[in-house]
This record gives sequence, structure tokens and C-alpha cells, in this order.
Amino acid sequence: MLAADSALIHAPHHDGSGLYVRGPGTPRVGNELRVRLRVPAVPGCAARVWLRSLRDGEPHIEPAVRSGDEGAFAWFEAPLAMVNPVQRYRWYLAYTDEAGRTEYRWFNATGLHRRDVPDANDFRIHSGRGTPDWVKESIMYQVFPDRFANSGAEKPAAAWMVACDWDTPVEGSSENTSRQFYGGDLPGIEARLGHLAELGATVLYLTPIFPAESNHRYDASSFDTVDPLLGGDAAFISLVSAAHGLGLRVVGDLTTNHTGAGHEWFLGSHQNPGAPEGEYYYFNEDHSEYESWLGVPSLPKLNWNSDALRSRFILDDDSVAVRWLQEPYNLDGWRIDVGNMTGRLGADDLNHEVARMLRARLEEVKPGAMLLAESTSDAAPDVPGDGWQGAVSYTNFTRPLWQFLAKEPDPEAIGWFFGLPQDGPARIDAADFIATHREFSAGYSWEVRLANANALDTHDTARAASHMIEGGQLIAACAQFSFPGIPLVFAGDEFGLEGFSGEDSRTPMPWDAPEKWGADLRGLYADLAALRTEHRALVDGSLRFIHAAGDLLVYVREHARGSVLCVISRGPVPETPLGTGIRLERDLAEPLMQVGMAPQLSVNAAGELLVGARGAGAVFHLAPTPGPWS
Repeated sequence: MLAADSALIHAPHHDGSGLYVRGPGTPRVGNELRVRLRVPAVPGCAARVWLRSLRDGEPHIEPAVRSGDEGAFAWFEAPLAMVNPVQRYRWYLAYTDEAGRTEYRWFNATGLHRRDVPDANDFRIHSGRGTPDWVKESIMYQVFPDRFANSGAEKPAAAWMVACDWDTPVEGSSENTSRQFYGGDLPGIEARLGHLAELGATVLYLTPIFPAESNHRYDASSFDTVDPLLGGDAAFISLVSAAHGLGLRVVGDLTTNHTGAGHEWFLGSHQNPGAPEGEYYYFNEDHSEYESWLGVPSLPKLNWNSDALRSRFILDDDSVAVRWLQEPYNLDGWRIDVGNMTGRLGADDLNHEVARMLRARLEEVKPGAMLLAESTSDAAPDVPGDGWQGAVSYTNFTRPLWQFLAKEPDPEAIGWFFGLPQDGPARIDAADFIATHREFSAGYSWEVRLANANALDTHDTARAASHMIEGGQLIAACAQFSFPGIPLVFAGDEFGLEGFSGEDSRTPMPWDAPEKWGADLRGLYADLAALRTEHRALVDGSLRFIHAAGDLLVYVREHARGSVLCVISRGPVPETPLGTGIRLERDLAEPLMQVGMAPQLSVNAAGELLVGARGAGAVFHLAPTPGPWS
């Protein structure tokens, strides 16, 4: 009998990739798709399979047909009707042993189960809106403008500033944290675009560029102009044009949840009940008190019940969201700040409505624009496929990866782990890393999952290098570039920079001070970007886990144009058999790429692929591609 916790290599597999779902590129309600399940043909292999889908909330069972065998695998196939905009489904399998006894298993997006499981983790396909190919193919590079590069142009002084030299230490936790001004600007970024191109980046993501009263600029005082401290509109137009000339797209950062207390809309309506912009915010009757982001008075919250706000922010021809995508600015899309909180306050929950409105409007004015939303919680319920294209989230990738690669907790160190009260991440093994990743990814359609951004760290987190084991950032980057989703690299990752918190991680780039680099990882990131670009499997290929236990993680990205086997070790691993169902496309001595103490692969007399490791490292190999649809 097959146990519910059977080895990954002996588990069935399905996901939303092209190897397992066949139909229109952008499915619509009324379409019929073909879906298939791959089952290892081991003793006790599933003899019968059914597809269970939800149709208007009612379960529907469809027998699956064994459509062919391929080496150590059997394929089962069934029709799937797109009855609803988000079509959910799972598989039901019957296993019969040599004595004729039969047991049944459910298989959903979290894996194989011996009991019934909630519909929330069913596989899903969304209809109606597809994600632009370039978004899924992206390699994003995030720049915090004040800390990236200073062109030397003279800047006017402002009351909020604490002027700093480029070498002044960042105060990661003080009253000056948001006031330290280093003078990074858009011409400085433009002068360094070649650095991004050399790393293999395809998208420059800029944190806010609008005038504000802080160095982070999430407290915008206007959405109508670029901050003069950054060089103003002319510098922005020049930067985007230069980036486009190098084949780089540029994405901005937009605060749909709040403005700054210095914003012209707020200043005109605070304590002024008759002001037309008053309905843009959550004021009390005399407009003396207001709601703000997490109670921070400098960030008054926008009220999306207001039709006037919707027009001014999204729907008008010169709205905030629209004008910066058009001539002469030509942004290629938006990352939405705190997208999970936008439109939400108490009984108000307009989040999906705002996301759908913004997506539809962007597709009208700039088809193919990027629209990703930040979320610091489980983002899946907020991304059903018709609003945000994907999430810039931490739950399904960043947090579990940190926990897998965390140093031993140090009670005397300054600890930070996404706001949790502990001295750094609680360590988990490879099995729990994969289990966490699968559970938090289960609520996404495959299309959304490919548009989610996978970050090791950002301007809102500590630096990975500060909290990971020795060599941890190297293998974390290997996972980042080989898991489904968009690799999001924060400026300075390539220099191994450290920082104990989000604010402390906003370190000025030490361009000409290699003694401040934790490690020179430019070659690593460039090689990973090239590997992802050259092997389509690492963009939208199927993700199938082979082994996850202790310090060892093995998975394969499979695609009709070629597959890649990925092996990651957190530490020393004794020689471990992966089974006879794993083969390679070329000699073991010819890996695609090796990192750190790369795991070593060999084949024993029984034909089993073995893997062992001396320490933290990763290796990539070409793997066989599953056969085509019959």
C-alpha cells in the first residue's frame, strides 16, 4: 500500500504548466481543457484515477483514462470544463495491492492525502486574463533611489532632511532613520544601468519617486511630478528612455493605500469639511481626525468608497495610475505598495474591486503593463487572476527559505524575522520548507504563480546575508532563480551586503569600496540570470519535487523544450539514493552550473541516482523531458 507520506519520487504529480494542462492560452468560461496526471509506475501504482472538479460549487467526478506509459511513469488524462471564472479541481486515486485490497487517496496542490481535504487547496485555473510573457520572464532588480548612486548634482535642502555623506552609517533604528538623506538620484541610476544589464536584469523596479517628506517616499506629497531631489520629470524621462534602450523595462511603486500627510489632497481637506478631496480619506465629521496606515499619522488612509478618488487615481485619462505609463514618461507598470491593505478598513473590503478596476484600466491604456501587489500575509485569496497579476509576497518563498537556511538563533543578537518576536528565524528542514511552500502556493493558479515575485530580501526586510548560514545566500539565490516566479534582487545583494532590519538594509551602494562588500556575488547572479534565460524550464516549466529531507532538496523543472534537475544542500549530506526513476540527459561530469560545495551525483550498480554533499551548495543538470501529449 502507498502511504500518505510516501517518498516524493513515488508520489503522483500535476500542476498548471503546459505539460499537465492543455487548452487555450487564456482559458475562458465555456472552454474545455485537457488535464493529465503523472503517476510513477511502481508496485502499488494507482490503477484507477478520477478528476473531481467544482461546478458552481457542486462536486463533479469524471473518470480519467490511462493515456500512455513513459518509462517509470503512467499518464492519466481527463476533460476539465471551465464552468466558473476560477475553476477548481483535484484528483482521486485508487491503489490496489497484490492481495486485491484497495485504498483511496486525494491529490491536490499540497500533495497526496489519505483523507478528504478542503477545497481551498485544490488546483485552480483562472479564466479571462493572461499574464504578459515578459512579466513571467522577468528578472527584477530593485533600487531604493536615495541609496543607489549619487550623480553629484546639487540638491535643495528640506526641513525633514538629515544630510549624510555616502559613507555615513545608516541608523537602522532611530528618530533619524527615515530622515537620513544620502542624495541618490535618477541620473545616478541612469549612469549605472550597465551594471543591471551585466547582472542579467530585465526590469528596473524603483521604489517611490514622488515628492515626500522622507527618504523612502512612501508618504507622497504629490503624484503629479517626480521629486526634484531625484532630478525631476526630465531626469525620469531620460532614465526610462535609457533603460529601454538597453532592453530594460521600468516599473514604479505606487501607494494605493495611503498618501503622505503632506499631500496636497490631504492638506486641502484636513480640518476643512467642505473640501472636495475630503471624501478621499476616512475623516471624522469635522475632519480633525482620520484613519492612517497602522496608526502612523503621517500616512492617512485613502477611502476607496469615493467615486471621485477612483476617477482621479485610476479612471481619468490623466489619472495617477495612467499618466505615468504614457508619453513622455512610459513606465512599464506598477508594484502596488501594501496591496493587501488597499481598500480595506474594518467592515470595508474593496480590495478585489480596486484591483480589478486598476487591471482593466491598465490593459486599456497600456496592454501588457505589469501589475504586482505587495502582500505581507497569505496573498493567495487576493490574487484570483482578474486583478493583480501576481504578488510581491514573502509567505510562500522568502520566509520558509529563510527558515531552511537560518543560522542558529543567537539570543544576544538583534533579531528580526518578519515582525515575529524571536531572535531570528526558527529553523526548519527541507521537508518543512517544501510543505510550507506548497501550502502557501496552493491558492494560486499557475499563471499567477509564475508572476509572483520571489525575493531573498527587500528594502522592508533584513538582509539575507545577515541571517543565513555561511554560503546560505548563494544557495538561496539558486532557489530564487529556479523556483516558479520572478526573481526579485534587491540592490546590494550582489555585494553580499548585510542589515539587521528593513531600514538597516537600505545601505548606500559601496561601489568603490569593496572592503565593505560581504562577498562579490556579481558573477553568481549573472550566471543564474543566464541559466534562467537559456532554459525555458526555469521560467514556466513544471515543478516536481524529487527529494526533501534534512539538509537536501532535489527538484526538477520540466518543459517540452528541455528540463533542469536542481539539487540544493544546506550542509553535509551522506550519499542518498534518489531512485531509478531519475535520469540525466548528459554525463554527470557536465553540470549546467555548480555553486558552493556543489552536491555530487553518481549512479550505483542498481541504476539508482545517488547524491551526496560536503556542505552548502547547489548543482544544476539537464534532465529528460517528459513525452508530449498523445
